[in-house]
Amino acid sequence: MTDAFPFSAGEFRRRALRQRGSPIENAAREHGDHLLNPTLVDYAQGLKLKDAAVLVPVVDDGEDAKIILTQRTSNLRKHSGQIAFPGGAIDPEDGSPERAAIREAEEEIGLAPHFVETVGRLPTYFATTGFRITPVLSVVKRGFELKLNPTEVDEAFEVPLSFLMNKANHQRSSRLLDGRERHFYLMPYEQRNIWGVTAGILRTLYERLYA
Repeated sequence: MTDAFPFSAGEFRRRALRQRGSPIENAAREHGDHLLNPTLVDYAQGLKLKDAAVLVPVVDDGEDAKIILTQRTSNLRKHSGQIAFPGGAIDPEDGSPERAAIREAEEEIGLAPHFVETVGRLPTYFATTGFRITPVLSVVKRGFELKLNPTEVDEAFEVPLSFLMNKANHQRSSRLLDGRERHFYLMPYEQRNIWGVTAGILRTLYERLYA
């Protein structure tokens, strides 16, 4: 039975556990900006990729859950200054993308693990900056206090799930990157510009859970 509040954390959990589309291990090419750029996955797989994980933290906030996003500091080597999910490289001792994503969220924004319940994954996102990213879906209980790591994160903020899962807020754009035309999604929110990897993952979330 579908929740009367489609953007509650409970309904998000239900949809995450019953995703539409192909099994996640076969679905990387079928969603988000991978679908807009048919050669992107093949191009990325030709690079030396490092495995990474990001946490998609959906905060239980009544009828309209929120997603925690960060603004990365401007001095980072990759994706500096961009809006991002908490996350990073998977270390050998992590053992799984879930553990890596939770560890990175604690290191970057001080999100204590006992507030986080993982509820699924999205298909792999291939970043042409050299990462093979596993998005880990999670529900986060209220009561947490964030403490930002200033070497990695300038700011953490919340965006309503209902805004991000509204197709009307998904703009499309393109630019030349490394001599190739790259198509991507853009989701302006207040004074912030959500695009790139983050918008690509959010679009995949919309297509698998809310379209």
